[in-house]
Amino acid sequence: MESLLLDRLSTLSHPQRMAIFRLLVRRYPNAVPAGEIASALSLKASTTSVYLSALTRCGLIRQQREGNSLRYSLDMEAARAVVNGLFFDCCGGRPDICPPDLLDPIDLPTRTTDRKLNVLFLCTGNSARSIMAEVLLRHIAGDRFAAFSAGTNPYSEIHPATLALLHSKGLPTEGLRAKNIGEFQPPSAPGMDFVFTVCDRAANEDCPTWPGHPVSAHWGIPDPVLALGTQAEQQLAFQNAYGALHNRITAFAQLPLPTLDRLHLQQKVDQIGQPMEIL
Repeated sequence: MESLLLDRLSTLSHPQRMAIFRLLVRRYPNAVPAGEIASALSLKASTTSVYLSALTRCGLIRQQREGNSLRYSLDMEAARAVVNGLFFDCCGGRPDICPPDLLDPIDLPTRTTDRKLNVLFLCTGNSARSIMAEVLLRHIAGDRFAAFSAGTNPYSEIHPATLALLHSKGLPTEGLRAKNIGEFQPPSAPGMDFVFTVCDRAANEDCPTWPGHPVSAHWGIPDPVLALGTQAEQQLAFQNAYGALHNRITAFAQLPLPTLDRLHLQQKVDQIGQPMEIL
């Protein structure tokens, strides 16, 4: 076991291999195509293949084939084994040595009933999907949640098709604007209880750690702004994104939050992010 731990630590000591590992941590439990990993990290395909092989060989990630595509995902048990090997096995779980976050259960925001829980939806442009999600959560469960959205590289304004769709659904759009993720990172910003990425590109980016340990998950949905074809086909892309978000947010709002511990809550929000039929 000691030699395996050293092998894994040696593999992770390379900055690009560590970058791939961290990307797959952010995307867990999803399996990510090799090409998407290469694109997200600006690596050559051949170089990415070498790094992925090294991570797979030491058991830190898993490889699976879907059609002609190879996809990779984090092996969570192996990742936990590395942490345990570094701290628990080495120091016996001593509270004066081990990081507190590994020893103490994090107090869940869902135990609190005297305030709304803050939810942030992230995408790249903050002009379509994350805006829809913000409006939908406010509409579906605004009595229990305060909804926010932002982009890692936001457009200057919300896409007109997003506003037209929300208007057609009878949902309010007053005060909506494209916002940068930086607005939610200062100490004065609202503390987040949940952070959901709704586009693959934002999920792949190495965002700063959020204070307070919010529950996070990836609910990736194709970007309707990039849809090609006729006007009707482009409108359908926005409708599909709206429908997928409506399903996911409805499922999230129905979770029995006070009855779930952090592990089961994480499993539930991860499940919501898996592909589902659009109503």
